[in-house]
Amino acid sequence: MKELIPEEIIEKKIFLIRGHKVMLSIQLAKLYGIETRILNQAVKRNIKRFPADFICFN
Repeated sequence: MKELIPEEIIEKKIFLIRGHKVMLSIQLAKLYGIETRILNQAVKRNIKRFPADFICFN
């Protein structure tokens, strides 16, 4: 079992942009230990499982 990631590390990867808390997909993928493209594929395939503001594909 993997160890929990300390809050401080996660907090450093969250940015405040125009009043919204944002984490880049590359950073989130690193936290999960997967490639960014795999994260994006999983979200696209299961979009109904995520809140509307979870990810933005622009």
